[in-house]
Amino acid sequence: MTEADSDTFALSLKPDLAAAERRWLAFWEHDLIDRPLCAIRAPRDGVTGVSGPSYMAGRQGNYREVAEQALAAAETVYWGGEAIPCYSPSFGPDLYAGWLGCDLEFAEEAIHTSWAVPCVEDWADALPIRLDPENPWWLRMLDLCAVLADTFEGKMLVSHLDQHSNMDALLAMRGGSGLCLDLMDVPELIDQAMADVRATYAPVDQALRDAGGMVRACGRIPVYHPERTNTIQCDFAALIGPEHFRRWALPALAEEAAYLGRCIMHYDGPEMLVHLDDVCTIPELTCIQWQPGARNGPFSRWMELLKRIQAKGVAVYVPCSVNDIKMYHAELDPALVYYQCSAPSQRAADDTLRWLVANT
Repeated sequence: MTEADSDTFALSLKPDLAAAERRWLAFWEHDLIDRPLCAIRAPRDGVTGVSGPSYMAGRQGNYREVAEQALAAAETVYWGGEAIPCYSPSFGPDLYAGWLGCDLEFAEEAIHTSWAVPCVEDWADALPIRLDPENPWWLRMLDLCAVLADTFEGKMLVSHLDQHSNMDALLAMRGGSGLCLDLMDVPELIDQAMADVRATYAPVDQALRDAGGMVRACGRIPVYHPERTNTIQCDFAALIGPEHFRRWALPALAEEAAYLGRCIMHYDGPEMLVHLDDVCTIPELTCIQWQPGARNGPFSRWMELLKRIQAKGVAVYVPCSVNDIKMYHAELDPALVYYQCSAPSQRAADDTLRWLVANT
């Protein structure tokens, strides 16, 4: 993609997109222009805030309503710094397994999530795993992405989805205790199941990009690239040791990262830290989103871990406010950090960006 191509692409909700894109491209190369990457959002001056769609909105087929609500909410946001106006659709965390044959169940509104109903009793009977192009949950998501793209055109982007692929898909299809036992009892069938699931990743990704008009890429965790990016993850890795991780999870994650070209990884909970050294060897992994998890203290208590990740040459994602960003900035390498920052006003957002420049 040439600089001329970049200059001709515009979003009405992000008039400074070209400048933001240059900083994103520098971030993916771990280069520093004059301050760290900072996607900062605030209420837009002069307008009343509007709530966006609820989580998992659109599963009943009300696609246009969801798209218009998402756009209306985005129009009340000031997308400062490297924040890119976008919306990521979802029918819940186990949607990938739903595409591969599981039924989805939805919890009561108070809980507000969904899960896949395990559909595998014996991998020998379930293999091979394939994506049925007529799968109803697959078709619904393609339709929703298409309506979002049509509604957002020239204004904001359709973000990619929360894709629990690789071993997370097997987990949802089999259930936790069953899959853990299978790793020891029938490892050769897990080899085949993983090969099948891994083969779905690229065609699933491209079909969603085509449906959502994702000519510019935003990931489920809001990262941006003018060609391709997304989030990788394997939450199931918290339940397995290094030997099993290296046999099944690490090659799949590395393959997804290589396909994307550059990516961020969602890294969830202290149980995952046993795999950190292995994860940081993935060449195309640019950034890690550390999620401490419940009962593990606030994000700010994990500064030494953030520094440990940076010491391995990997950037860290830091959720923050305009107040605590200064604390992180005093401690972290500015070339290896992505601040996802909230501000109370447009002025506070702009002041924070100027402060970062003056103090970098």
